[in-house]
Amino acid sequence: MDPRGVLILVAVLVAEIGSVANGNLVFPVERRKRSLSAVRAHDVRRRGRILSAVDLNLGGNGLPTETGLYFTKLGLGSPPRDYYVQVDTGSDILWVNCVECSRCPRKSDLGIDLTLYDPKGSETSDVVSCDQDFCSATFDGPIPGCKSEIPCPYSITYGDGSATTGYYVQDYLTYNRINGNLRTSPQNSSIIFGCGAVQSGTLGSSSEEALDGIIGFGQANSSVLSQLAASGKVKKIFSHCLDNVRGGGIFAIGEVVEPKVSTTPLVPRMAHYNVVLKSIEVDTDILQLPSDIFDSVNGKGTVIDSGTTLAYLPAIVYDELIQKVLARQPGLKLYLVEQQFRCFLYTGKYDAYLCDILLLKFYIPLLYWNKCCSILHCFKLAYNIT
Repeated sequence: MDPRGVLILVAVLVAEIGSVANGNLVFPVERRKRSLSAVRAHDVRRRGRILSAVDLNLGGNGLPTETGLYFTKLGLGSPPRDYYVQVDTGSDILWVNCVECSRCPRKSDLGIDLTLYDPKGSETSDVVSCDQDFCSATFDGPIPGCKSEIPCPYSITYGDGSATTGYYVQDYLTYNRINGNLRTSPQNSSIIFGCGAVQSGTLGSSSEEALDGIIGFGQANSSVLSQLAASGKVKKIFSHCLDNVRGGGIFAIGEVVEPKVSTTPLVPRMAHYNVVLKSIEVDTDILQLPSDIFDSVNGKGTVIDSGTTLAYLPAIVYDELIQKVLARQPGLKLYLVEQQFRCFLYTGKYDAYLCDILLLKFYIPLLYWNKCCSILHCFKLAYNIT
């Protein structure tokens, strides 16, 4: 994918948490704040993985990435044990570190307790064999030399050399279902997920962003979303409902009923969740950009990605955007923070003009606005990562 023509956005859907519909499955999402340099470093690593990843035998659709800032707790096994996994729209499968793993992280700087999944410690765990339908579908056909006692393997190698390897197991996933009175009750479903036995690179012993694994909300049939939809538990729809207080929120599987929610269609037959970006406005002034700058062809386009913290624009878009923003506020003085981020101090009255100055218009108008939250503001729509 050509990084010069890609816009990566971080929010899938903005909605009030209370608007989740009856029958949805919900996962509370947490977000850890760090320095801007740490955030960008995370995005640089993620960018290399989401665009340069080499998928081995996962049907060609899965693009797993490393752990990020948004993560959730879910239960696996019987009795269920808690696992903290990254919520990622850029990958397909759910995988967690397993008890066989010798190089998996044992502690995390995120303030959470890590747990290794033990298939023998769950009363309902079964290893998926290579002759089962799921394995054949994942590999697009029978595995040569397969015998019924051989587990169905998975192996994912990333562009930076990191890798996760293991085998598939089937066990119960415990989640919260929203009832008619908007209260949640625990429920479980049998799903197939990866049991990570060998991790290398930054997925190995590093504790900086260590989690128990990744839950992918990609489009492949191997994703938890696809499995739950195939079993009739939910419709194949998910939403990231943001918490405007702590910055986390919930991931809801199923429909969201809220009259004020706008939607925009996804671009079909794309590896990622691409949308059509029509224009960018600054205080009703439309940026004059090449007509094909965000076309979803030749590796370009606008990608919705929950695992990328900042929004990244092509340089030609970024430069004009910043010029127009500063033209509306000529008195702003820019500061270079952490030797790379252009920020400004604003101590005046927060009004709608300053807070809602930026609009991104999609195919069916879906508005994204930059709301004020502190005295120090930074241009978090940055140059594309290369």
